[in-house]
Amino acid sequence: MTLKVYLSGEIHTDWRERITEGARGLDVTFDAPVTDHAASDDCGVAILGAEDSKYWHDHKGAMVNAIRTRRGIEQADVVVVRFGDKYKQWNAAFDAGYAAALGKSLIVLHPPEHQHALKEVDAAALAVAEEPEQVVDILRYVLTGSLPERTAQAAE
Repeated sequence: MTLKVYLSGEIHTDWRERITEGARGLDVTFDAPVTDHAASDDCGVAILGAEDSKYWHDHKGAMVNAIRTRRGIEQADVVVVRFGDKYKQWNAAFDAGYAAALGKSLIVLHPPEHQHALKEVDAAALAVAEEPEQVVDILRYVLTGSLPERTAQAAE
């Protein structure tokens, strides 16, 4: 069974790479938004034409990016949404809500200090992880039924 996983959320750390590297050898395919910040911000005006107003500049980009995001979430079996430390990721919260509304299996990934702020998002998730490696462990378990070695050894 191939799992299609959409990796949404913050773009300033290596969490996506840690998950994709950790999942090597598993029957998983990954999709994600465009993570080149400048390209993502400017795609609308680069393709559809310049805007005098920053609002319309951002609006065009958001609409073009939404085509990719909606497709990725709709086609995914599992949606992982990462909330990072540095920025408020309102788009990540929107993606989590959209995935939950579609009945997608949702994994939320964030540091412990965000627990209170994200309690409603966490409540919609099937798992809340703090580290990308925990997401890999979830994917491995879902696909193979195998627990991580560190957990299996602790259980003995």
